[in-house]
Amino acid sequence: MKCALCLPTLNAAATAHAFLAALNGQSFTGFERLIVDSSSTDGTPELFAAAGFRVHTISRPEFNHGATRQLAVELCPDADIIIFMTQDAILADPLSLQRLADCFDDPSVGAAYGRQLPAEDATPVAFHARLFNYPPISRVVSREDIPQLGVKSAFLSNSFAAYRREALQAVGGFPSEVIFGEDTWVAARMLRAGWKIAYCVEAQVWHSHNYSMGEEFRRYFDIGVFHSRETWFLDALGRAEGEGKKFVAAEIKYLSGTSPWYIPLAIFRTAMKFAGYRLGFLEKNLPAGVKKRLSLNRAFWR
Repeated sequence: MKCALCLPTLNAAATAHAFLAALNGQSFTGFERLIVDSSSTDGTPELFAAAGFRVHTISRPEFNHGATRQLAVELCPDADIIIFMTQDAILADPLSLQRLADCFDDPSVGAAYGRQLPAEDATPVAFHARLFNYPPISRVVSREDIPQLGVKSAFLSNSFAAYRREALQAVGGFPSEVIFGEDTWVAARMLRAGWKIAYCVEAQVWHSHNYSMGEEFRRYFDIGVFHSRETWFLDALGRAEGEGKKFVAAEIKYLSGTSPWYIPLAIFRTAMKFAGYRLGFLEKNLPAGVKKRLSLNRAFWR
């Protein structure tokens, strides 16, 4: 099978050297390389071009989480498997890309994603988030698992994920009208269509975010908008609140044993996330200007 590695970029020079060094250390090298760059001004296109990447430039207003990735898929028409990463995800093992590609040896797998490990500067809260969402056990999820796993069955992250072109085309490709979660949108559609989603723990990247409380609030506002507008998503998979309660319980347990002084902050962050989510879910009742101010992906509201 032919593979392509696609990367949306914007001023990626700060992480480009680490990203490319890890990429060049991979055992698997037989893939096309493409970046879709949002008119960077820090030399990003030149850095990646020198590393063998084809560069496709778009204007910054053109960027859209789903549409830009669908553009990348269309720019690599010969690839059977399309791997997506983000510019701040650093491959953590020389076999990571090979292990991710191996998931597609199973013809029923439509998409696969790897394990994200907390970066060196991860706070205890960010560290736990990676442990919770990326456990040390691989699994393959099918639509038969939806009653047990709920929304978690469609968990997938484009920071390090791969898609079978056939399966992606079967569900209509990446959506262009969602504010957030184009990866889980595709995963849910694939599950409903009978494809499977693989999580490969041996395919690893260093990737985490130390979100501020404001960023956390705005991120969950966008998740609420996504769930409010894509009503089929929760109808097919179930409500998100149950998974949220599991996360909070696991976070407090983890912090109790490692960083108990973080617990009050974590509880306040949880309240902020819930408030952001509920406001996002009710966004139809908010003025357009307010929604833009509350959103992390403000360009969406153009």
